[in-house]
Amino acid sequence: MAERITPRSEDFGQWYVDVVLNAKLADYSPVKGCMVIRPTGYAIWEKIQQQLDSMFKETGHVNAYFPLFIPESFLHKEAEHVEGFAPECAVVTHGGGKKLEEPLVIRPTSETIINAMFTKWIQSYRDLPMLINQWANVVRWEMRTKLFLRTTEFLWQEGHTCHATEKEAREETIRMLNIYKKFAEEYMAIPIIDGIKTESEKFAGAVETYCIEMLMQDGRALQGGTSHLLGQNFAKAFGTKYLSKEGKQEYVWQTSWGVSTRLVGAIVLAHSDDKGLVLPPRLAPLQCVIIPIFKKDFDSSKLLEKINELKDKLKDKVSVKIDDTENNSPGFKFHQYEIEGVPVRVEIGPKDFENGVFTIARRDTGEKFTIPFKDAPKKIEGLMEEIQNAMFKKAKDILDSRTFTMDDYEAFKTKCEEGGMFLLHWCGRRECEDQIKADTKATIRCLSFDYKKEKGKCICCGKPSERRVHFARSH
Repeated sequence: MAERITPRSEDFGQWYVDVVLNAKLADYSPVKGCMVIRPTGYAIWEKIQQQLDSMFKETGHVNAYFPLFIPESFLHKEAEHVEGFAPECAVVTHGGGKKLEEPLVIRPTSETIINAMFTKWIQSYRDLPMLINQWANVVRWEMRTKLFLRTTEFLWQEGHTCHATEKEAREETIRMLNIYKKFAEEYMAIPIIDGIKTESEKFAGAVETYCIEMLMQDGRALQGGTSHLLGQNFAKAFGTKYLSKEGKQEYVWQTSWGVSTRLVGAIVLAHSDDKGLVLPPRLAPLQCVIIPIFKKDFDSSKLLEKINELKDKLKDKVSVKIDDTENNSPGFKFHQYEIEGVPVRVEIGPKDFENGVFTIARRDTGEKFTIPFKDAPKKIEGLMEEIQNAMFKKAKDILDSRTFTMDDYEAFKTKCEEGGMFLLHWCGRRECEDQIKADTKATIRCLSFDYKKEKGKCICCGKPSERRVHFARSH
């Protein structure tokens, strides 16, 4: 039997860990700061991978794989990059029992080593655009870790592209951000705020960083993905040039973009409840479980025949499993599949059979109802879309109800303790951004694309402001 799940109202942080552990998504590794992704958690990641990979390939990207080890000298070629990542790097100094001539960095990200290869591969404008993605693991030496949200080693995808012009690179940067937004809203069922990061929050080595931001149930934000316009910074550092149509040597324009296994944590934080995991059907490894309830005085073969018939009608459209094991009671199974977040549970016992119905339970709402045998396949298939839409609406209601427009700094500082997304006037100065962070632990999540020009006064210093920006505390 699963351990107790701490109620969200009691301790939200512990609730999150309890859900991850009890739903068998991940477990702690013997290596501090690392996690073991269990089969259920990895199956969700595979669903994420499969869908995103398809979306990438539809836009012309291809997959490749680059080494885990990066020569230390590569990181020093781009000044902002090494400054940004040096504190998080793990460095290998010995191999094969000998000290290495040059230390190797375990990749925190791959811009440098990929650029070294781009320099070899790109000769002329005919080689552009070069659209590469890789699915890989990376290592960043985090001081405070939390399963899925921030671990020393994690899985991700990182796209890296080269273009002939700044315009093409900028279009690519936004195109990939829009793919992340579409995926988050249509598959994760989480509404998105998208926009550009401030100078202090941008990726080390980028010209501009764009992001998708999510608001979790506790009122804290979570960065879901980023897309970076790298400009020519890495191209100049590595000499990545091409021969233009006019016969001139030009530096390429580049982008990089990525999401990670943090998305699994986002699904938990956005949708789950005190009973356990709640999964959007489009990303649920198992969408429907059918559980027969056997009685000694009833012919179990009748139940099995009926549920196998249902499974056969569903299997091409819904991922379905029959749990007819006899080592656990039906009640235990109900509880366990509830913890694991299976969107739809179907039950059938002798009374249901005699009445010609299945009992259906929705994981998202807990609602239970009966449906005639003949209507069950179509109803269950329709429920997948119904649940997906309902989960998005619920998450959108949370975002809308916990987004606050404020102008009084003291009131904001008090309200910030409760959590939420705050639309505040900001003058654009780094000093005010840092002061607000020091006072409230809230950061500028992004300068949203979806804003109206509005004159006002900076909530921190009172100087003129042209717009409001999104502030929030984050996970």
